Amino acid sequence: EAFVPDTNSLKALREAAADCRGCPLHGPATQTVFGEGPRRARLMMVGEMPGDREDLAGHVFVGPAGRELDAALERAGIARSDAYVTNAVKHFKFRERGKRRIHDTPKKSEVDACLPWLREELRLVKPEVLLILGAVAGKALLGSSFRLTRSRGEPVESDLAPCVMATIHPAAILRAPDGEARQAEREAFVDDLQAVAARLDG
Repeated sequence: EAFVPDTNSLKALREAAADCRGCPLHGPATQTVFGEGPRRARLMMVGEMPGDREDLAGHVFVGPAGRELDAALERAGIARSDAYVTNAVKHFKFRERGKRRIHDTPKKSEVDACLPWLREELRLVKPEVLLILGAVAGKALLGSSFRLTRSRGEPVESDLAPCVMATIHPAAILRAPDGEARQAEREAFVDDLQAVAARLDG
């Protein structure tokens, strides 16, 4: 919280986040990966944390999970350029396996340390619809009792936005055991995004 400036500018917030040392994750990570999108976006999507590609590029959802998200948004009729996209945690947490950097789930203390940034993004963007992608983001924003299996695809009671909904993180599609299971996950994900599109349409 000490690193978060008193500002009404997303640009100033993004610049300040680049110097955040509020938890140990900044050490091994290449850079802070902050949210991106219009200040007045009607839709805000919140994932878990940047992955390897995002950490290197400095942009949200540009890796394999990002490609799944883009494809599903297109099928649901939502322009990604109209949405504000961010993560609960702004630094990549990983384990090294040979030359590869493998995603490591952030601890609650790391998620909590990053929450002031996410709260400020929500305050400034003021989305009509907040879409939570995955359980880590859900617990960060809605508390430890949040269960994705109970809340998926349905409006969630919350004062964070006029409409709050939750679905899987698109990385879950990539973790499915085979092609058939992946396709089933894709279809269910698109269904959830179509429900979001219907909310945005009225």
